[in-house]
Amino acid sequence: MTQLIDDKDLNFLLYDVFKLEQLTELERYQEHDKTTFDSILDTAKGIATDYFAPHNAKADQHEPTFDGKKVETIAEVKTAWKQFSDAGLLCAQHDYDAGGMQLPILVNMACNAFFMSANPSTVAYSFLTAAAANVIQAFGTEEQKHTFVPHMFSGRFSGTMALTEPDVGSSLGDLTTKAIPQADGSYRIKGQKMFISGGDQDITENIVHLVLARIQDAPQGVKGISLFIVPKFKTRADGPLDESNDVQLAGLLHKMGYRGTTSTVLSFGENDNCLGYLLGEAGHGLKYMFKMMNEARVGVGLGAAMIGYRGYLESLNYAKNRPQGRPVADKDPNSKPVNIIEHSDVKRMLLTQKSYVEASLALCLFAARLIDEHQAAQDEESAILLDLITPVVKSFPSAYGPKANDLAIQVLGGAGYTREYPIEQCYRDNRLNPIHEGTYGIQSLDLLGRKLWQHNGKGLSLLMQRIQKTLSEIQDHKLAELAETFKKHLATVQKTTQVLGQALHQSRVEAALANSGLYLDMMGKTIIAWLWLEMANQAQLKFVSSDYAEDQQFLTGKMQAAQYFIRWELPEVEHQAQLLMNFDDTCLNMQPEWF
Repeated sequence: MTQLIDDKDLNFLLYDVFKLEQLTELERYQEHDKTTFDSILDTAKGIATDYFAPHNAKADQHEPTFDGKKVETIAEVKTAWKQFSDAGLLCAQHDYDAGGMQLPILVNMACNAFFMSANPSTVAYSFLTAAAANVIQAFGTEEQKHTFVPHMFSGRFSGTMALTEPDVGSSLGDLTTKAIPQADGSYRIKGQKMFISGGDQDITENIVHLVLARIQDAPQGVKGISLFIVPKFKTRADGPLDESNDVQLAGLLHKMGYRGTTSTVLSFGENDNCLGYLLGEAGHGLKYMFKMMNEARVGVGLGAAMIGYRGYLESLNYAKNRPQGRPVADKDPNSKPVNIIEHSDVKRMLLTQKSYVEASLALCLFAARLIDEHQAAQDEESAILLDLITPVVKSFPSAYGPKANDLAIQVLGGAGYTREYPIEQCYRDNRLNPIHEGTYGIQSLDLLGRKLWQHNGKGLSLLMQRIQKTLSEIQDHKLAELAETFKKHLATVQKTTQVLGQALHQSRVEAALANSGLYLDMMGKTIIAWLWLEMANQAQLKFVSSDYAEDQQFLTGKMQAAQYFIRWELPEVEHQAQLLMNFDDTCLNMQPEWF
């Protein structure tokens, strides 16, 4: 089996680029060291390799079924869930007192990367559960925490988030699910939700749904939305399950990819007997849900990065071992065919994939590092920067991970189009990621319409400070030339941002936001190019001190990938800037009748 992640790459990112060991200087992580970090990473890698990867294709081919009474998943999913939860990975980042390992988020993210590469659909149950438990832990009452969180962390209960309705997708302010107050302080929930991942399954004893609903007589729009804990089975604080809580599975949806994860339509309160418990304050539902949503968006970015990464490694392995054709200058028909990795166009496709997926993983790990800086070191500036880049963390891997998978299929040729090789499944799985947890368009509006200007634009200033720090540390002559190219394009992005900001300030909202998707891509390419410069600089520093040829080849590959991205990909921002600063209205002015 092809490896899940290049071990050299992961270690380089953790210890050289993001300085993982420095986190042990913080009080929260002072009991850890490189040995404990490597141990938990090895554990995650082992479980992912032994219990998740082997049934990835089987879960795709034998998706969950519903006979009208119960859902059935393949047995391997339950075994994998137990291995994951028994290892403590559902709560690894949490306090020792809560049963966690108090791991840095950076390590936790790296562990998750193994599972997303191995089997994204099976591990989705775990990630949704951890995210839901985190929301209850953050905003719930002591009774709610005691009733639900320990069972979710242990793997006895799973969790979901139930937002979307049949007629309400991204426009959550229009949702119709109702919450009717009861005398005992609970609420009767009534409504229907759809596209609920993990909404029903046969893996856990109970499922804890976090449901957005509108309390009776609450105002319309987002200010009237509250968040409720709605278990599948009515639950007491001591754990035993009572009767059904009137949460009915109306049906399963059949997807292009991620087939091992149930996608459900759920009916709440068909018999007027569905009880929910208000989480936090009434009217703050979206605020609380966005804690889970932002966590999920980073998770989506990681998933997209790792599915792209897995496809890249599969195509790389194929290219190294598939003899076909001869060098273009070799006219001797009797000469031995070369492996296709020797052909220039195959090198291009592999290098493009490498530049997308390795930097996408770096981007997600950078986000994790910012969370550590904020939570463990009480650094508010890290939180502001994280808030700014979250749309990019979600969207760049989600856009370019599938592009990497497309190229991986092309490297294999006809073989890549068959189910005998895993890359076509990677492509199908990855196509979900630009859609769920906020579409690409929603992310672009969030970035350009809101995130850039929060805190008086401080997030962008903090990003530029990090970029300038990298630029100031570059000593190598060849890298300095790349840095100059980068700075030229960075200036274009800064000017574009200023022009769009002025238009928004002048209330030219429609014109400024009409091409927001272009701006999101531009900002994504800029951040990725910066990360490639940072990785290349760290590789150069390490190259000088390394005596091992294998290490030097790996490090040279990093520098070559940086050169590729900055020379081949980053220049696209110039054309994007022209369209944005000219407020091109080609798309905006297209009329429905003209289609």
